[in-house]
Amino acid sequence: MDLKRLFYPESIAVVGASPNFGGGKMPYYQVLKGIGYQGRLYPVNPKYIELNGVKVYASLDDLPEPVDLAIVSVPVKRALETIKAAARKGIGYVHFFTAGFGEIGEKELEAEMMQARGNTRILGPNCLGVHCTASRIIFDPSFHQTEEGKAAFLGQSGGITSNFVRMAQSRYIPINKVVSYGNQIDLRVEDFIAYLGRDDTVSVIAAYIEDIKDGLGFMNALKLATLKKPVVILKGGITEQGARAAASHTGAIAGAHNIWSAVMRQHRCIQVDTFEQLLNVVMLATSEKLPTGPRLGFLGAGGGTSVLFTDLAHLNGLSLPELNAATQAGIAKRISKINTCTMNPVDLGAYGFDFTIMAHTMQLMDRDENIDVIIPYFSLDFISIFQNDQIESGPHTIVEAAKHLRKPVIPIFSRFTEDDLHLEDVRIKIFSILRKAGLPVYNTIQDCIHSIREMLQWSLKPQDDSASCRMSQMSEQA
Repeated sequence: MDLKRLFYPESIAVVGASPNFGGGKMPYYQVLKGIGYQGRLYPVNPKYIELNGVKVYASLDDLPEPVDLAIVSVPVKRALETIKAAARKGIGYVHFFTAGFGEIGEKELEAEMMQARGNTRILGPNCLGVHCTASRIIFDPSFHQTEEGKAAFLGQSGGITSNFVRMAQSRYIPINKVVSYGNQIDLRVEDFIAYLGRDDTVSVIAAYIEDIKDGLGFMNALKLATLKKPVVILKGGITEQGARAAASHTGAIAGAHNIWSAVMRQHRCIQVDTFEQLLNVVMLATSEKLPTGPRLGFLGAGGGTSVLFTDLAHLNGLSLPELNAATQAGIAKRISKINTCTMNPVDLGAYGFDFTIMAHTMQLMDRDENIDVIIPYFSLDFISIFQNDQIESGPHTIVEAAKHLRKPVIPIFSRFTEDDLHLEDVRIKIFSILRKAGLPVYNTIQDCIHSIREMLQWSLKPQDDSASCRMSQMSEQA
């Protein structure tokens, strides 16, 4: 299915546009005007003649053209007449922000809307709709990214979708497209996965899913998408209690979780347990240099952290091979032999607080044939005390070194003091410098290792066609 008109509409009508905010409304018209949408924009509301000097149309029938997209925020009792008007006008897509449908048992109304839609396709209802950075179709007025990004997100929950946009921006994860799809009475998550899988401007697809309407259709879309790019999924409703909550939220009927998990694994889909994990994996997936193997090179200050990192890496199927003799000799030239180790993990002792020593060690690791990924570990607590003069220059030293290395550099910036505003200011400054340079940055060794493991499992694992029968079984149970 070609969804280009949905993501890149040349004309939009906002049904229910109003100068008054509040009352559960979303100011789509004002957001689109303010965010820089360049297409033809028509406010529709029989209550008004004009809005900020622009003519307001009484209905969709009165529009001067059949728009590509109509965004509808009207009472649920007007939903059926609205979709009928859209069908008469030949409108391409209708997004219903309006709630009060299948999630509260109004399945008959949804069926009537589907019968009345003609060739018009429905997004939702009960959702925030579409975001496309390139075409400036945006539902969040705080969105400030201007260049087209690499990450796409699909969310059955409007709140989760909004959280992704906000959190991704704060982590400098470049957003390409986002869809909040709600009850999916017409356009479904598999339609969007199939489209985004073919979209060369998207390098990773992430999704929050509560239910699947067409198991085989979903699996076919997932199979093709994961051949080209990672697909990261957070499943809602995996427990009996969570499934009940999903039913009241979007009318979702959740399938058997054990079947779902098996299908995800066998089709190279990255399945995460938390929203944080989803963001962490997406951050790595949008980096310029991705891990190509499981051999990690760890460097930092502190023996205990090195031991914990090594244990966790091995428990997750990763390794820390010993560095070759030339690499170790090069590291040893810049540090003393007291409380240090050059083997891997590399414990630089107090030298690990010095950004220039860290950059030097990274450069040597890059030449070592035993290493696939370089992971420098920094303690913000100690940097703010012992290297306060390097807070501005130090991160740029790491960035400059990483820029010229062949292997991916994945820094960990830990913080253990949680009630110090100065330390938080330091964290934001350093994090911003590294992320703007495109380096994935993690707060804990657990987050780092989990993300590397998941990306490697996607890139190295072959596709398994036997999963389709499992998804068919799940679809029948749902």
